[in-house]
Amino acid sequence: MGVTFPNESPDYRHARDGLLKREAALRREMEAVAAEIRALPQGGRVPEDYVFDHIDARGEPAKVRLSELFRPGTDTLILYHYMFPRHCGDDRPGPRSGPAAVLALKDGPCPSCTALLDNWEGAVPHVEGLGVNIAAVAKAPIEHVAAFAAHRGWRHLKLLSAANNSFKRDYRGEAEDGQQVPILTVFHKGADGVIRLSWASELLFEPSDSGQDPRHVGTVEPMWTLLDLTPGGRPDTYEQLDSECYRKQGSETPT
Repeated sequence: MGVTFPNESPDYRHARDGLLKREAALRREMEAVAAEIRALPQGGRVPEDYVFDHIDARGEPAKVRLSELFRPGTDTLILYHYMFPRHCGDDRPGPRSGPAAVLALKDGPCPSCTALLDNWEGAVPHVEGLGVNIAAVAKAPIEHVAAFAAHRGWRHLKLLSAANNSFKRDYRGEAEDGQQVPILTVFHKGADGVIRLSWASELLFEPSDSGQDPRHVGTVEPMWTLLDLTPGGRPDTYEQLDSECYRKQGSETPT
């Protein structure tokens, strides 16, 4: 017996049942793609144990190696290439208050990346609780990144800066002209301790359909996938909002 809801029309039920079959097929395809991702051959070995800038537990600037981002007993690391600074062609307004408000627009954080990381902040403890490490890597000085993160109220997401290494350039998070690129990279540490690239959101570099952005991390952006379920759908604004949530003052830093 199928599902029905109050006062629905036969036309609605007929169309909904047909769509449900497509949704089930999409679920099967998503599971199949996920299985193929897991079954990929080993990727390339990282060329060096990159040294990143971060803020340590004492609140002081410090250095951390790529290998040290793997907590004991874990073998997977997700690194998002945060566009901080933003792309030179992004002229959307920056924050109106807080530490990023005093930066030149070109030196400030990308609103879309910021929205994604806002979405991720609450998920980080769950992801890491299941044995996966996760962090965002910016190019801006770590002091700028950490101050902005604190103003946003981010407490769980680890923030790094690659200002003093070639990581972002090597892994396509930075173009040849220095512009930042929002790629997502996943690394795996083998039993032999060798760290290799496991998967990257290379869909970013493929042609997209008319009216779409690359959607290379589309399934990990809760804001957009929730809007996909609504009658209005996603805003037709290159899928990136001049968001009041981004520009307003962030949450107070927890004490």
